[in-house]
Amino acid sequence: MSDRIYNVLFLCTGNSARSIMAEAILNRDAKGRFRAFSAGSAPRGTVNPMTLKVLASYDYPTEGLRSKDWAEFAAEGAPVMDFVFTVCDNAAGETCPVWPGQPMTAHWGIDDPVAADGTDIQKEAAFVTAFRHMRNRITAFAALPIASLDRIALGARLREIGRGEGSTAARHHVA
Repeated sequence: MSDRIYNVLFLCTGNSARSIMAEAILNRDAKGRFRAFSAGSAPRGTVNPMTLKVLASYDYPTEGLRSKDWAEFAAEGAPVMDFVFTVCDNAAGETCPVWPGQPMTAHWGIDDPVAADGTDIQKEAAFVTAFRHMRNRITAFAALPIASLDRIALGARLREIGRGEGSTAARHHVA
């Protein structure tokens, strides 16, 4: 068993909901195997309060979570990433910084709960749905035998995870 801890960066445009959820979920559920971070191309500067409410309702720690620019992770001295996942369609289409170390990448698009309309209960339901889809992806990712897969097989598995239930890719691509 490898003692290696893999660094994972979750990217979204605003870095206030989905990428923050992913950071919190991976850091708690795969502690000791992965170290997760999140960032955005145009960060809102604050974490959406509903993100914090939903994370807390599932007993995920929220202290230290903050909305930050992805340039922070492309700067000299930043942790070298092993994996970089985009979790929103906008970030997937943007030109990302060059990440040192040639990390594995994949797109895990999930609907933006911040964009949900309706009552407060309907809006919260959108955050819970995003949380559930993200947790399912992270559970599948954390279960991968990373050390025993070659880059091609690992890349295929990462993309497959991104096409799971709740994927925005299903709506945007014709099979």
